[in-house]
Amino acid sequence: MAKKILIIEDEKDIRDLLEHYLKREGYVVQSAGDGEVGLQKIRRERFDLLILDLMLPQMDGLEICRSVRANPQTAALPIIILTAKAEEADRVVGLEMGADDYVTKPFSPREIVARVKALFRRLEKPQPSEERSEYAGILLDRVRHEVSCKGKI
Repeated sequence: MAKKILIIEDEKDIRDLLEHYLKREGYVVQSAGDGEVGLQKIRRERFDLLILDLMLPQMDGLEICRSVRANPQTAALPIIILTAKAEEADRVVGLEMGADDYVTKPFSPREIVARVKALFRRLEKPQPSEERSEYAGILLDRVRHEVSCKGKI
């Protein structure tokens, strides 16, 4: 099933550009142009990732980040901050508020797509078939880091 991404960004051109690139990669993308509308969408629907601008009308990105992290239903939602605030102090605050990644404008849309893919790869848990493999009486257990042959470790 395709991953669902919400973009909260007040600049329409940036929203449209990100939507285009992410949809081209097979993601389901929604967007909001201000913080309040974006937070309402997060409360109503389940998303797999949030791409969040910090400087937004109605409600700023840090307030949205705080609200998302404070709610047990959305606390684990991965967040990529995308902003013009490029100072080290701004990046530190964003990451300490709970962002998983921080990208400054101007940015490459291809880099954002690569970061999204990397974040999803890190979050994916191994499938049961990947945890254990067996062939000709030899069992490889990747979780326990054990190999056994015909029941003997």
